[in-house]
Amino acid sequence: MKTMKLKGLFLCLVFLLCNATSHAADDLITRQVTIKLDKAGTLPDKIGSSKKYKITNLKIVGEINGTDWRLIRDMASEDDYGRTKGKLSTLDLSDAKIVGGGNSYINIDGDSYYTSNDKLGNYAFYDCGVLTNLTIPSSVTSIGESAFRYCRGLTSLTIPSSVTSIGESAFEYCRSLTSLTIPSSVTKIRHYAFRYCSGLTSLTIPSSVTSIGMYAFSGCCVLTNLTIPSSVTSIGSYAFEGCNGLTNLTIPSSVTSIGWNAFSDCSGLASLTISSSVTSIGESAFSGCSSLTNLYYIIDDEFETYLSKGHPYIGVNCGIEYYLNDKKITSVVIPSTITEMGKYAFQNCRDLTSVYISWPTPISAGSAFSGVGISKCTLYVPQGTEQDYWLADVWGDFGNIVEYDPTGIDRVTTSTDAKELSRYSVNGQQLSAPAKGLNIVKYSDGSVKKVAVQ
Repeated sequence: MKTMKLKGLFLCLVFLLCNATSHAADDLITRQVTIKLDKAGTLPDKIGSSKKYKITNLKIVGEINGTDWRLIRDMASEDDYGRTKGKLSTLDLSDAKIVGGGNSYINIDGDSYYTSNDKLGNYAFYDCGVLTNLTIPSSVTSIGESAFRYCRGLTSLTIPSSVTSIGESAFEYCRSLTSLTIPSSVTKIRHYAFRYCSGLTSLTIPSSVTSIGMYAFSGCCVLTNLTIPSSVTSIGSYAFEGCNGLTNLTIPSSVTSIGWNAFSDCSGLASLTISSSVTSIGESAFSGCSSLTNLYYIIDDEFETYLSKGHPYIGVNCGIEYYLNDKKITSVVIPSTITEMGKYAFQNCRDLTSVYISWPTPISAGSAFSGVGISKCTLYVPQGTEQDYWLADVWGDFGNIVEYDPTGIDRVTTSTDAKELSRYSVNGQQLSAPAKGLNIVKYSDGSVKKVAVQ
């Protein structure tokens, strides 16, 4: 009998709680409430305390200042003391205008923040976790630091074309954002701007952006579509760390600097294209890219310039395919004018089969062929120098050293207007088409040149 009474009391309690919850939900105001302000700072006079925590959809028309903003934050579940009972999930400020004046809208670590004309200030919607849909005033010119940080429920946001600046950590931890278009008026993506936007799958970076800051997109683990525009010149440290959804990426030739760990732990990245315009690559920039199997390196310098200057180390666990004039490099002719081999010039080149050099005395190869399987390559050296090269560091590690006559040898390609008349192999056999190795070519201007064909 006692057990039955307890069960009855329990069921009655459950019923009352469910009814109370249902009643609370039914009590919410879900239709859009539109409020027109004739004067900034009067929003608290328009919304009574009995309604402010029940409105879920609000549109404001007119000028708003710090006093209004403080109430908006309160309605969106956050104030200076932490969580409130606010349920505001949809906010339309398309016909509103932010102006200076009024009280501070937030106080953090002893600092008070106030509104300014046409600026979405620092911490404007900081930690407003129930906010899901937001329309920003079209007159806004800047988005401040941490403006939307920890807005974990935010799913929809349009940044107006008037915005020229997005502050650090502006959208950090906005985990429900799935796509975002940055307007072409923005020139920099600052540090931590979109860090841990773990729901972001698609992102459009405009051609106006010149730099991507540290940790800018770190932890955007499902980002699959990314195009870095040719306007970008620098990519900060940890900028795309842990972007596991990226599978293919081309770094444009405009980029000169890649920070340390910039693409570390991008475990899904299988294909990467990078060019010789990059003069600085930070340590561990591509560490943890466990799926990377194809790295395409584009030489966009004049070839002699490329050979003589130093290049950054690219720390990857796969071979690198080198391209010059849209052709993959398998054979290299190093002109005699080169007096010093550039550092890491052909590092990890996986398709290199032969190298032609014409110095009568070996010069230092340094780290030019670091990571190359030169034991499987042929080195062509001037007649009478085979032993000198065999005894030299690096050159002596080539699997096969062959002497040849370098007199008149040309570059890989010939940039003359003269037409080719005939072509022969080094043993005198006429060729109907270019053949791999040394070709002797006679031109219409009377010149005869030795040409190395890849």
